[in-house]
Amino acid sequence: MKDRATLVQGLIRKGASDLADARCTLVSEGPYDTAYFHTQQTPEKYLKAHLAWREQTIPRTHDLEELQRLCVAMEPKPELSALDVTELSAYAVELRYDAEFWPPQPTAHEAVFLAEQVRKVILESLPPAARP
Repeated sequence: MKDRATLVQGLIRKGASDLADARCTLVSEGPYDTAYFHTQQTPEKYLKAHLAWREQTIPRTHDLEELQRLCVAMEPKPELSALDVTELSAYAVELRYDAEFWPPQPTAHEAVFLAEQVRKVILESLPPAARP
């Protein structure tokens, strides 16, 4: 079994990879649906890293609101509570199964910005030893 730091660093690296993919898609000519998927995956991995660092059980869920609630309940952070991740949660499933879901680039930019905000708040809450 992996130690805590290795698990957290792995989740952070995966989250960074998702964010990089979303950013690359944004500067392309589209389509932009995969950017949405990666903007959901980014905060999911960072929130799970936050839980893992604090030795909490990591639930098997894509529900960002649930993960956010767990993180805030464990360590109240107004800057994390203030982020509305509701819409991002839907992107984990909706874009994979809704053949009519072809989101526009401007909205994808907003989703990437939100994913970046979650990343920033979580990284600031982790000690340097937890970061890759």
